[in-house]
Amino acid sequence: MASYAVADRRWIERGVERTSTLRFALWLVPWALLLALGVYAAGLCLRFGLNQTNMDNRFPFGLWIFLDLSIIALGAGAFFTGFLVYILKFKELKAVLNTAVVVGFICYSGAVGILMIDVGQPLRAWFTFWHPNTHSMLTEVTFCITCYLVVLLFEYIPVLLRNRQLRRVPSFLIFEHRLHLLVPVLAAVGTLLSFFHQGSLGGLYGVLRGRPFAFREGIAIWPSTFFLFILSAIAAGPSFLLLITSLVEKVTGRKLVEFSVLCRLGRISGLLTAVYVAAKAVDTLAWLNRTSPSLGFAPWEFYSYKPFGTWLMLAEIVLFGLVPAVLLLHPKTASRRGWLISAALLVCGGILLNRFILTVQTLALPTLAFDEFVSYLPSWQEVASFGAVVAYGVIVYSLSYRYLPLFPQEKREGYRVSGR
Repeated sequence: MASYAVADRRWIERGVERTSTLRFALWLVPWALLLALGVYAAGLCLRFGLNQTNMDNRFPFGLWIFLDLSIIALGAGAFFTGFLVYILKFKELKAVLNTAVVVGFICYSGAVGILMIDVGQPLRAWFTFWHPNTHSMLTEVTFCITCYLVVLLFEYIPVLLRNRQLRRVPSFLIFEHRLHLLVPVLAAVGTLLSFFHQGSLGGLYGVLRGRPFAFREGIAIWPSTFFLFILSAIAAGPSFLLLITSLVEKVTGRKLVEFSVLCRLGRISGLLTAVYVAAKAVDTLAWLNRTSPSLGFAPWEFYSYKPFGTWLMLAEIVLFGLVPAVLLLHPKTASRRGWLISAALLVCGGILLNRFILTVQTLALPTLAFDEFVSYLPSWQEVASFGAVVAYGVIVYSLSYRYLPLFPQEKREGYRVSGR
């Protein structure tokens, strides 16, 4: 703890070198243009309605729900890192805790922003709070995501107040200290909120009896997808944090954390991915041999439509699950930067594939004799809005890195990223 305090104090006293204002502005220009295009596309949807999209009764969410589920899963690194640091006492991970908070805030605020467009009538978005449907899992998800976004805001404020200029104001310094004392409590509350809404997002698909491809039998009162979503999110969170840190090191050319911290993130992600793959394999076998036949469907029928072949199932479990788990747990590959980053990419790719399968493939497949297989291609407005969330994330993180002490161990001297 003392070393972190010393590093933080030195940071405040002397700061760290950053690129010139001109180069930083040039870096932001393309992202700002992408953000502006996305805001324009979102404005069209809000003004003229969801007919600007290619969504319909068959695809009521489309690309946006895939985006929401994906970034919320990747943003799990925020609450899970806080849980590891403050509850399980993994103190070495404090080196990436600030960046985890920023990434989590970006992911959840981006998800809420795109949901405001997805609702179609954002002026009525407050209905879900004032007139909640107590029988819907989405009600619990809405409340938990909203509350956790507030928690992330309170966790982000102390990081924001560590700006060198803001710390010159005594009242800000006192306020930051008071908030810092609440961080362990906020981490515990955030963990509770996130576990439930991650699970409920998966449980939502598991209770769709009218969609046999997604429907799952229950464990206690929850479908198995409830637990699979939690496992997959906490498995992907550390990998995404590893990728973000490595990418920032590559772009800036600086050493931000010790390589051992990245290895620890990789090992945690590998262990959780192995548990997830085992649970996913058991769940898939149960669905193939019992759930789907009991509903009157041969499971292989769901994979007879192009491009949704059985290769998707194998890719999700083996290529994007088992393979990265082995790479992250094997000492030789886990200690080499290239293999570590490749494995983390596979883990995150597996989560994206899983959310795509549940959101797009589930809706595309026919479930009645007179139904047809329906394909879906998002409109440019949907894609532009998707890109706006990415641009928003890059801009917020870039500003945070430039003006806030995200990495207490960062050194003044230039650094060329290396690793065995």
